[in-house]
Amino acid sequence: MKIVVGQGSCGIASGAKKTSAEFEKQLKAHGLSAELTITGCVGTCYLEPIVDIYDDNGGMTRYVKVQPDKVEKIVEEHVMGGNAVQEYAISEEDKKFVTGQQRIVLRNCGVINPENIDEYIAKDGYKALEKVLTTMKPEQVIDEIKASGLRGRGGAGFPTWFKWNAAKASPGTEKYMVCNADEGDPGAFMDRSVLEGDPHTVLEGMAIAGYAMGAHQGVIYCRAEYPLAIKRLEIAMDQAREKGYLGKDLFGTGFDFDIYIKAGAGAFVCGEETALIASLEGERGMPRLKPPFPAAKGFWQKPTDINNVETLANVPWIIHNGGAQFASFGTPKSPGTKVFALAGKIKKGGLVEVPMGMSINDIIYNIGGGIKNDKQFKAVQMGGPSGGCIPASYGDTPVTYEDITKIGAIVGSGGMIVMDEDTCMVDMARYFLNFTRDESCGKCNYCRIGTKRLLEILTRITEGEGKDGDIELLEELASKVMQGSMCGLGQTAPNPVLSTIRHFRNEYEDHIYNHRCTAHSCKALINFSINENCKGCTLCARNCPVGAISGSVRQMHVIDQTKCIKCSKCLDNCKFNAIDKI
Repeated sequence: MKIVVGQGSCGIASGAKKTSAEFEKQLKAHGLSAELTITGCVGTCYLEPIVDIYDDNGGMTRYVKVQPDKVEKIVEEHVMGGNAVQEYAISEEDKKFVTGQQRIVLRNCGVINPENIDEYIAKDGYKALEKVLTTMKPEQVIDEIKASGLRGRGGAGFPTWFKWNAAKASPGTEKYMVCNADEGDPGAFMDRSVLEGDPHTVLEGMAIAGYAMGAHQGVIYCRAEYPLAIKRLEIAMDQAREKGYLGKDLFGTGFDFDIYIKAGAGAFVCGEETALIASLEGERGMPRLKPPFPAAKGFWQKPTDINNVETLANVPWIIHNGGAQFASFGTPKSPGTKVFALAGKIKKGGLVEVPMGMSINDIIYNIGGGIKNDKQFKAVQMGGPSGGCIPASYGDTPVTYEDITKIGAIVGSGGMIVMDEDTCMVDMARYFLNFTRDESCGKCNYCRIGTKRLLEILTRITEGEGKDGDIELLEELASKVMQGSMCGLGQTAPNPVLSTIRHFRNEYEDHIYNHRCTAHSCKALINFSINENCKGCTLCARNCPVGAISGSVRQMHVIDQTKCIKCSKCLDNCKFNAIDKI
């Protein structure tokens, strides 16, 4: 019998290490010899800590939300008695979260121990690398990737084979293969989960890419805020070197390829290729004009290919199963699968991998379980700060690069932040502009100053000080920032503003002309009052932190608007529906 405790960052944050320690304690106390091991995130982050128990016949029972106090019963009834504890087991409804997916990138996440290379090898690990090195020429590898239709999963969706071929065609014997693991979008955790749960698939993908383009050195640029991902990558690289999958003379073919990690300082702009390269070289992470493109002059002015984590994680599967098989998923122009991080006002937050072309509604409702507290679905932000807000009315839109771009957003790296009726779209735009303003490297005037001015206007509007003409000014400034900025950060920073104006212009008008926040979210534009349902229980007054509520016991209370800080404590504590939020 094998007991597997999910120990991705989400599981650990939920208490998985304590759960694992309790299993170890209970097994020792009962003199049991069951194997206790770990795995990465299976994607159902909302159910962590997760424990899978495999019997000797290969059957598996999954337990969810396993805190230490549940362990003793599981050990006594299941491990010792052979009877699953059904009250702790995953429900049939929650099983759909995983069974409704098509997992290629996430095929091993939550299944294997990421710190044990033998478990990766047992899942056909490194067979794709052996295949390309012993039976294929670099041109054939590129042709296979071309046949798959794989496009970059980091944002722009550029054809992967084209970048490899461009780097291969560039003259020189010193070339570099770089993995961009600088995942910085708010609400995005796709790359982190892959690196924590299946690091070897990324290493194998990098080695295959290196062979195809003629590079012998790989670099993983990973943000330092991902310490667990870096730790498991280092373990994986050491194990791969011991097995001969990294280093000199791989598979006896004479091909050398090795990898090292560069920890980034967490600058969002370093997700842009040339800024990333500058950071790798020890310079300040700032972009430069293109051309020349990195494929011609990149790291140390040598031909360089840069792919993100998810793109590279697809490569071994494609080589092993064939490009045509990968292309059979998704749509003709957007083939394959895509990993999305579901966050925000959604019932089942976590990671999903689905074929491209699935509709937004299918992802949110059929896999994500719908909106928290069954509230109304209002919009989804796709593509992070570089993307746009898509209203619920476009919920039937297929998630493809082309279709999402048509409605004013981008697929991006795969973040999906779901919003309900209580979300103010003006404030959402302000939030993302605040992020991009802070993350601007400052090299371009349009980006450095333009994002600041956009943020000032949005802040003014959310504080009830909007003026006639602000909407038009936002549109004009946004257009100039997009046109005048050098890199993708500035060129896409206005997207949340423009998309919310495009789809939710009425909310901007309400803020400016009616001094009202439709979602009752902006503090400066809301008021709390007490209605006739008040029973005089004094709960609201006792919980008001500033003493803004007065009234006698069993008498209707009153809120002093000059003192009220709009903290919602009265609303949260009232049991009689006597507080109005207007």
